[in-house]
This record gives sequence, structure tokens and C-alpha cells, in this order.
Amino acid sequence: MATKAKVHSGAAKRFKKTASGYKHKHANKSHILTKMTTKRKRQLRGTSTLNAADTPLVDRMLRAK
Repeated sequence: MATKAKVHSGAAKRFKKTASGYKHKHANKSHILTKMTTKRKRQLRGTSTLNAADTPLVDRMLRAK
């Protein structure tokens, strides 16, 4: 009996598949935000699309076809 391929649980929590690729949250936006400028924090808000160069790596981690 063949075993089922497991997805990378860390990647599964961080990336969401969309029609145009993967969306992800910005880095450096979790703690120690007092020293960061308001402009920087504002620009890190929300989600963005993953760079095309990184898509094959995430595809492999999530076992996407």
C-alpha cells in the first residue's frame, strides 16, 4: 500500500492558492512595531501575491499539481 504524500504543514498555514498564484502575508509585521514608521507599517498591511520565481517551491511543499 502506497503512503499518501504529506503537505508541508508550515507552508500550508502561510500560503493560500488563488487563480493567479499564491497569496501571503507580509513579513516583519508581528511584533516590535514601535520603532517602525507608520508608512512602513501601512505598506505591510494586507496580503500580496507570491513572486513567480517562488511559486514552484511552494507548489512542491503543498503538493499542488
